[in-house]
Amino acid sequence: MWYVDKRFDPACLEALPARGFSVRSTGGVVRVEKYGCGAEFRRSPDGRLQLTHLPAIMVNGQFTRLWDAGYQKFLLTDDGRKLPALAEQLTHLRRFNEELRAALGVPTYYNEAIGSTCHLSAYDRVRGRRGAQPEESVGAKMRSDH
Repeated sequence: MWYVDKRFDPACLEALPARGFSVRSTGGVVRVEKYGCGAEFRRSPDGRLQLTHLPAIMVNGQFTRLWDAGYQKFLLTDDGRKLPALAEQLTHLRRFNEELRAALGVPTYYNEAIGSTCHLSAYDRVRGRRGAQPEESVGAKMRSDH
């Protein structure tokens, strides 16, 4: 997802509200949100903006990482919580990603366009091998109320 080092003119991001995006800027950091998803850009010394937080599903105003555990996709929060990714959330993430790319003129490649690409993939089940316990390898905590 977004293997791009391109820097964007601030005018590109200023035009996003006309396309339905919510754009907030604070101290050189610009957060773009729509459909419960978001991305973050930071101002570089040359005044242009670079994507620093990949498009992600937002939970309580925070970015999550999408994890493919082999049998299901999960959202991982910064505090280590593991939440099941819902089909509607994945649909919104894909739509947000496509619309943001189109608005900024970033090309979409075939492997990225056919479905949700994850930040992490860890689902090796061979005992003794790294990944045998997927939650441990990605830093996810099991909820104690289950």
